[in-house]
Amino acid sequence: MDRGRVVGLLPGVSVARSYERAWLRRDLVAGATLVAVAIPAGMAYASAAGLPPVTGLYATIVPLLVYALVGPSRVLVLGPDSSLAPMIGAAVLPLALGDPDRAVALAGMLAVLMGLMLVGGRVLRLGFLTGLLSMPIRVGYMNGIALVVIAGQLPKLLGIAVPPGSVWEHLGRTVTGVADGQVNGAAAAIGVGSLAVIVAARALGGTAKGIVLAVVGASVLTAVLGLADEIPVVGALPSGLPAPALAGLEPGDVLALVGPAAGIALITFADTTVLSRALSGSREKAVDGSQEMGALGASNLATGLLGGFPVSGSASRTPVAVQAGARTQLAGVVAAVLLVVFMLVAPGLSAYLPSATLAAVVIAAASSFVDVHTLVRLVRMSRSDAALLVAAFLGVAFVGVLQGIAVAVALSLAVFVRRAWEPYRAELVSVDGIPGFHDLSRHPEGERVPGLVIARFDAPLFFANGDVFDTWVRGLVADAPAPVHRVIIASEPITGLDTTALDELVKLDDHLAALGVDLVFAEMKGPVKDRLVRFGVGSRFGPDHFYPTVHSAVRAYRAERSGSEGS
Repeated sequence: MDRGRVVGLLPGVSVARSYERAWLRRDLVAGATLVAVAIPAGMAYASAAGLPPVTGLYATIVPLLVYALVGPSRVLVLGPDSSLAPMIGAAVLPLALGDPDRAVALAGMLAVLMGLMLVGGRVLRLGFLTGLLSMPIRVGYMNGIALVVIAGQLPKLLGIAVPPGSVWEHLGRTVTGVADGQVNGAAAAIGVGSLAVIVAARALGGTAKGIVLAVVGASVLTAVLGLADEIPVVGALPSGLPAPALAGLEPGDVLALVGPAAGIALITFADTTVLSRALSGSREKAVDGSQEMGALGASNLATGLLGGFPVSGSASRTPVAVQAGARTQLAGVVAAVLLVVFMLVAPGLSAYLPSATLAAVVIAAASSFVDVHTLVRLVRMSRSDAALLVAAFLGVAFVGVLQGIAVAVALSLAVFVRRAWEPYRAELVSVDGIPGFHDLSRHPEGERVPGLVIARFDAPLFFANGDVFDTWVRGLVADAPAPVHRVIIASEPITGLDTTALDELVKLDDHLAALGVDLVFAEMKGPVKDRLVRFGVGSRFGPDHFYPTVHSAVRAYRAERSGSEGS
């Protein structure tokens, strides 16, 4: 394999070859800073997904190492994420039937399936699929995720035992628990205090320091006051390294996870791509979306095989690494190595870590997803987009997290089809003093060219709008104030054509021909012309049916009419 091919598949090799000694200190400091946040965050997000906390560390170590080798971004941090936790739980826990080992195996298989799909998407260059999630739907989706996460963690924050359930069930049982005096006072005090510390630190621009301070302070307080037997704690972690944990699964389990894996893969790649693009807009060169998809897939595949669960680009830990001075993925490697040392040397330190503090970490992270400002802005700008945002929010929050993904994608497709089905269309006229031809609805003072209809349809022609196009053009001809001899389609906005729309175009041509009206095109793009030939209608629409500009088409019509009238 040539060197260029190796660099393309393993960007980390290229970075290592060009590594500068001046970067080393910054990467070491960034790695040490990153691990201080990654330990509590990894355990917290694992707990939020209903998995043992140690799996959150496995899902941190493996992706950091793999992405350092295959990832195109120099500073992007992969790992567990609060937005993924409810999706993982929704996919895995109903199949786990209360068995923690089975839940870990299912979560690992979910990551493996995601990894395979993402790697396959990289081979097929399917990065464009993230376009299925428009901005309003993504914002609504993330607001829904925030509500799901916060509702699920509130009972843990207050030390209330609540079984798994929906958002309404969690909120209702939390309120009932508070009213009935089920709150664990010590756990609630530590949890609320931890949350206050994190929020205060965030307000001062030090979120990472706030998390570390809350975790260390809560652990010390629990140990000193002897509260480990009175409040829920994480407990000592098992000593060891990431290892395969997929035993006990059956083909039916794998099939049940395929759908959730596809939806989570789409969301994960979309989130990671947004973060990667943000980085490329600041301090990095732009990265290839398909390459990013492959790196994310490889990282998920590896962590799934070694006891972890699905991961994505971390919007909370990546800024920590950047602000600490990270220059390359060596910072992630340093963090992974320090995590391994922690798990081998001091796994017992988590014995006094309150579960309420982990809940505070998750709630603080989820609260950053809440975006009311965008909703208010969309209500002012576009009520239809605001409605999409609200629909996506309600789908995730009250129908279900995984179902909400399907709702979000379906809404995106519906919006696309709806807008392409009924696109803006205009009859063009000439306006005194303004060159060219313009929309009659905006220039009612404009004048039609006698015997001519100039029509512009602002969308590709496909199965959903071919009949709309046909009916509209027929209506323009029928409603024209004088007999029509020719219809010019201003075709620049028509960027595509399928066979169903072609049939409608042929019917329109036959209808107009029966009325003695010619159908011609101006400014049609070359690929669309090629498609007409490939579809077998090149003889019907020969070269004389196409003009480079609307102006040249009108000039040709006038010349023909003046010639025929003169003869």
